[in-house]
Amino acid sequence: MYYTYLLECQNDKSWYIGFSEDLKKRIQEHRNGYGCRTTSLKKDWKLIYYESYLDKKDAIGREKFLKGGSGRIYLKKQLKHYFG
Repeated sequence: MYYTYLLECQNDKSWYIGFSEDLKKRIQEHRNGYGCRTTSLKKDWKLIYYESYLDKKDAIGREKFLKGGSGRIYLKKQLKHYFG
């Protein structure tokens, strides 16, 4: 399985969108300051959304979509109860 996911920094509410084959391991890496520059500079990341895919290309395509304007609008609609 491949995963596209959304992390939220609990300090400033910023987002990080990524994809991984091993979601649990990747989130742990983000929380421990490993991985990308964005998540290593901030602490206290929380997984708030993810999707799973059978094909890697689908997960990567979804990640690219979610990082764009339409994708962010989609996420805000999906998570309207989370954001209040």
